[in-house]
Amino acid sequence: MLKHNTYFDGAVQSVGFERNGLPASVGVIMPGQYHFGTAKAERMTVTSGLLQADIAGSGWVSYPAGTSFEVAANSGFDVRAVGGPAAYLCEYLG
Repeated sequence: MLKHNTYFDGAVQSVGFERNGLPASVGVIMPGQYHFGTAKAERMTVTSGLLQADIAGSGWVSYPAGTSFEVAANSGFDVRAVGGPAAYLCEYLG
C-alpha cells in the first residue's frame, strides 16, 4: 500500500511504501529549509539535486545525488534543497 504525505504546506511531499521488508519513502523537497524529527534511525539517499543537512546540530554538509547520510533514532535533522528541488529515498533502519 502506498501512503502520500505532505509537509510544510506542500513544499515536501513523499510516498511511503515497503522495501526489503522495511518501511521506506521517496519524495521531493522544494528549495527551503525544513526540520524533521526521527523516531526510527533513517538513511537518506539523494536521488536527484543537492541537499544540505545539519544532523543533530553538527553543521551543514552537502549531499549531491548518489550520496546518503544516516540519522539516529529519536533525534532530528535540518535539511535544505539547494539550487532547485531535490529528490530522495528514505529507508527506515529499524
